[in-house]
This record gives sequence, C-alpha cells and structure tokens, in this order.
Amino acid sequence: MNESSPIRTETAREIPTAPAPVRRRSRVGRWMLLILLLMGAGAVAHRWYEGARTETAGEPGAAKGKGAGRGGRHGGDQPQAVGIASITAGDIPVVLQGLGTVTPLATVTVRSQISGYLTEIGYREGQMVKKGDFLAQIDPRPYEALLAQYQGQLARDQALLQNSKLDLARFQRLVQQDSISKQNVDTQGALVKQNEGTVAADQALVDQQKLNVAYTRITSPVDGRVGLRQVDQGNYITAASTSIVVVTQLHPISVLFTLPEDDVARVMRRVRSGAKLTVRAYDRGDEHEIATGLLDTVDNQIDTTTGTVKLRAIFQNEDEALFPNQFVNAKLTVDTVRDAAIVPTAAILRGTPGTYVYLMEGDDKVVVRPIKAGETDGARTAVVSGLAVGDRVVTDGTDRLRDGASVRITGGPAAGADGKAPADGKAPADGKAPADGKAPADGKAPADGKAPADAKPAGDRAAAGEAPPAESGRRQGRRQRQAP
Repeated sequence: MNESSPIRTETAREIPTAPAPVRRRSRVGRWMLLILLLMGAGAVAHRWYEGARTETAGEPGAAKGKGAGRGGRHGGDQPQAVGIASITAGDIPVVLQGLGTVTPLATVTVRSQISGYLTEIGYREGQMVKKGDFLAQIDPRPYEALLAQYQGQLARDQALLQNSKLDLARFQRLVQQDSISKQNVDTQGALVKQNEGTVAADQALVDQQKLNVAYTRITSPVDGRVGLRQVDQGNYITAASTSIVVVTQLHPISVLFTLPEDDVARVMRRVRSGAKLTVRAYDRGDEHEIATGLLDTVDNQIDTTTGTVKLRAIFQNEDEALFPNQFVNAKLTVDTVRDAAIVPTAAILRGTPGTYVYLMEGDDKVVVRPIKAGETDGARTAVVSGLAVGDRVVTDGTDRLRDGASVRITGGPAAGADGKAPADGKAPADGKAPADGKAPADGKAPADGKAPADAKPAGDRAAAGEAPPAESGRRQGRRQRQAP
C-alpha cells in the first residue's frame, strides 16, 4: 500500500501524543504541594495554640522556648498528689475476733405437768417476770375432789390401824397369862403391819393429789421476759405436751463465739493467770459496739471439723442491747502492746518487697521502706521494725507510685502550715493570686481575672527584655487593625 494513502494518515493521527503523561505528573505534584502547605499551616497553628495556652496559664512561654512546649505536651510527668500521715507512739490492744451468737443463760418452755382446761392467763406478752410469778391457771376442781377422796380413805385406814394396835396389846397381855396361843399374837402383829402399809399408801395418794392441785397454778421458773402466747384461755391442756409460753432470761446474757485453735494457747495462758479478759460485741456490720462483757469460760475440746474452739462471754445487758439468737462479732482483748509505733493500716502495702510503705523523703519524694507489721486494731497497726516515731508515710494515692517518685502533698500534717500549696492543690477560695505572686498550684488563672501582685506593664516587660503575654499581643493586634 502507498505510504501516502489517506487511510494511513488518519490512523496515524489517532495515536495519542506523548505530552499526556507530563500533564498527569504535574497535577500530582500540585496536590502534594498543597498537602505540604496545609500540614505546615496546621503545625504552625498548633504551635501557636500551645504557646498561647501556656502563657494564659501564667507561664512565660517565650522565655522557656522549646522546653515550655515539651512541658505542655508531657503534663503527665508532674508530681503525683498524695495524702500522708505521721507515725505516732501509743498503746494498741491485741484483739482476737470471732463470730458469735447471743445465747440466753436460761430459755424455758413452760408446759403444764397435768391435764385440764386452761381457765386463766396471768401474763402479758413481752412482760418481764420474776421467778415464781403467776403465769396460768388449770382448772383445779377435779384434782381437789380426788384429793378429798384420798384423804377420807386415809382417815379410815388410820382408824383400822389404831384398832389393830389395841388388839395386839390385849393379845400380848393374854399370852403372858397363858390364856391364848402364841399364834394369835403373831397374827395380830401382822395385821397391824398390814394396816400401817395401807395408811402409808393412802398418805402417798393424798400427797400426790396435793401436788397436782399445786400444779394447776403455773408460775415462772426463772427471771426473764415472757414471749408470745402459744395457747389461749379455754383450751384443754395435755400434760407435758402443750406449750403455754417461753420465758427467756436476759439479765445477764451470754455470747457464744469461736476462735481458731491457734489462738487457744494464748487465751488459756491468760485465763490460767487469773486475768479478766474483756469481750466487746459488735453488730453484724462490725461498725458499732453493742455491749462490753467478760470472758466466762472456754470449751473443753476443739471442734475437729472446723478447727475452732467455743468460748462463752457474760454480758450484764442492763439496756437489753443484746437480743437472744442475735449474730454479733465478738472481739476478745487478750493483751495490750505498750508504747508501740503505730501506722495507719491504709499505708501498709504487700508486694514483691514483702510488707512495705512509701516513706516521705523531704516534702516532694517517696522511697519504698520494707517494714515488719505487728498487731492490728482495725485502722491502726503496730510496726515492729522499719519505721520510727515521727516518720511520714503515704496513706492515699499509692496506686501509681514507685520508688523515688516525685509527689506533692494534698493532705496531712505537712501541708498548709508552711505556706505551701493548699491541701487540694487548687487556687484560693477568693480567686486572688498568692502573696508571693506565683501561679496557683493547679496552673490556672485566678477566678477574678486579676493579674498577680508582681505583674508588670507591657512597657516594663519590654524594657526588661521579657516577652509580653500572648493575650496582650492579641489585644494589641486587634487595636492596630481597628486603627485607620
């Protein structure tokens, strides 16, 4: 085909030209340049914002330079706020604690010893009664009638006995005269003895009926409190089976509690020495003391299933604070440690170093101090070794501390009196700057917006070579833009 053919020429014209890739590369370059410009603008804006925030908080950001910017970004390296307490000397009791139940010394379920109809109730539910006070009455008439019958039988048999004795005396005189045989005398003697036995049996029946008549009047066997009525008047009472009422002794009352078998030797050593050991009863929540008593006795064996021993404490319970079958926490004071170094229990930690505390070094640093803890009494613990009286330990804020960490005190005896930051680390309540002209402890501006006492005018700052605050620079910029 001829090379000058029109067909070839049109085909050649449809071939794309080479400059197209060049245009694509130039478009990508423009986008990258735009992105770089935006990133640079963002970095400048962020740096300006950080510097303005630092200066607003009262820190001369221009004087600090790059270091101020790093400090603003790494605020987490500031000292940890902690509460402290001082080690004091005092006495701490050695207390053994166990679970206990209030148990009355006497709980009597009153039942009738005879059967009959209940004709009278002589008590009021919840009433305090004395031993021998009237409680209930059983119909006594059947027993009184039977008593009269037995008394009549007794009188008859006593007459027969008397007659047989007279006959025996006559026979004895006749036998001396050889008027009757010896057999008649012996027979009469046996009859006398028979009548004596009959009289004795009759007397026993009479006594029994007198006792039954006495049983018809039911009285309280002990001093105590009457419970709820368990049978009403008019019901038929069956002997030894129908309960009438329950009487519980409340003054005094006892508490049965248990202690581990490891503590038995210490308790028994004190009991054998004649010491009167105090027992305090606390409520179920172990927060409020209910009553105070004395240890009465220790059980004679250890329960092998639980490895504990039972003890009984006696409480006078004059105010009736202890109620029968009430659950209590019993605390037995075995001994007292005198002049011990006492540390708050909240300051004691346990971990890799063993038992330890965070000890203050100066006012802004803590170190780990291993200790040996002794007896504990709730919120207080005696320290055997590792601390001395007057040392200060951290009681609050120990969760993020480490050995040698920097701290600031927010509570305890070391804050407030020496003119340092307030205990909470916040600005004063009136919102004014401190007398020394320094920034508040939390780094915030005063609440009333006033300048600190040492604040200088912008001209003085310029003369002294100090950079003006960012806020002043912004106000000057606005005034210049408003000027014609």
